[in-house]
Amino acid sequence: MLRVAVVGSGPSGVYTAQALVQQNRVPDVRVDVLDRLPCPYGLVRYGVAPDHEKIKSLQNGLRTVLEHERVDFIGNVEVGAHGLGPERLLELYHAVVYCVGAARDRRLGIPGEDLPGSHSATDFVSWYSAHPDAADGAFGLSARSAVVIGVGNVAVDVARVLARAADELRPTDVPEAALGALALSGVREVHMVGRRGPSQAKFTTKELRELGSLPSAEAAVDLSDLTLDPAYVSPTAAALLPAAGRRNLEVVRSWADRPAADRRERPRRIRLRFFLRPVELLEEGGRVGAVRFERTVPDGEGGVRGTGAYEDIEAQLVLRAVGYRGVPLPGLPFDEGRGTVPHAAGRVLRDGVPSPGEYAAGWIKRGPTGVIGTNRPCAKETVASLLDDAPALADRRPAGDPLEAMRAAGHRPVCWPGWRAIEAAESALGLSLGRRSVKIPDWEGLLTAAGH
Repeated sequence: MLRVAVVGSGPSGVYTAQALVQQNRVPDVRVDVLDRLPCPYGLVRYGVAPDHEKIKSLQNGLRTVLEHERVDFIGNVEVGAHGLGPERLLELYHAVVYCVGAARDRRLGIPGEDLPGSHSATDFVSWYSAHPDAADGAFGLSARSAVVIGVGNVAVDVARVLARAADELRPTDVPEAALGALALSGVREVHMVGRRGPSQAKFTTKELRELGSLPSAEAAVDLSDLTLDPAYVSPTAAALLPAAGRRNLEVVRSWADRPAADRRERPRRIRLRFFLRPVELLEEGGRVGAVRFERTVPDGEGGVRGTGAYEDIEAQLVLRAVGYRGVPLPGLPFDEGRGTVPHAAGRVLRDGVPSPGEYAAGWIKRGPTGVIGTNRPCAKETVASLLDDAPALADRRPAGDPLEAMRAAGHRPVCWPGWRAIEAAESALGLSLGRRSVKIPDWEGLLTAAGH
């Protein structure tokens, strides 16, 4: 028997477990999927917007893996704390695969970034997704105007949630406190701003189209921004774009070309702005009052350059959505420049040499790139390396029962029955509120529901 620990129960961790138990090279592999939280699924539970039911339904496939007879979920266990570091894990398992994601947001590095009213989109997403570490909703939703800096899918998600009416979110599992705060939101204008053009934006076309079909918000673009994109004005340049870029360009072109008679007055408006680079957050009354942007233009080499012309956009709420970054795990090598664990085909490198029994997959391996499905081939590559090493790994003798060792070290593991109890409690909470399942947003509530 080969006993493997997978640290992290998001898509990369679950796909790693799936690849391990579905292969036929090593006949008896058993996998413990560990997570700091008492709930599985990672960003599928705590990063996908509550109104994206189809993507959230991916939990069903992840659930099937975690219910496999040779897979065990062990939540509420923090690797790197209470004597459970990488060295101890290697005593308990033949191999350990780290799938811990990229938990920190990237900063802008500009003056005023820390003014009250300026937040990371990561924190905002955690709040409306009921992450137990989330702040208590001090996001200044009394703001009239919000600026979302970034043009990826996270930026689209937070812009869409800000623009939705509370009744549109009520059928989802958004926590009750967040739903109440969003119902009282004063935000009427949401600006989503990118430093490059629409043909280079990172959002998917499906996400972009959703902004144009919201019942309570009108999506708009500035023609003056679009005409700076060579692919917008030149069919020849457009033909050279990847398919995703062409589709995105078609969507924003349709919004720009929409006749005034076809535009309906809605309570809120989402304005997509392009070729604007943030240079400073401006203070007003002790908090953010506007964002100063420098106009950019294409530099002819795929990037942009500043023009020295500036524009201020009013904003009492600013959310930065410019990417994620990995966080060091105590005892594990870390490349500060890349924000990843150094590796070779998934094998963790210590001082440039593969460390026996240690592996990585997902964002902590390759950086925060791709979509959920990208984690599957990434996990398979890592598992292939692990299986190649299996004869040598099998010579090691794990010491004792991992679950008992965790309890002895002071951890209070939540296993699969505890997670199912949390699910039942969330269903009961939703029923009591006249809604569907509603997430429990705090540590105490989750652990109480799990039976701790």
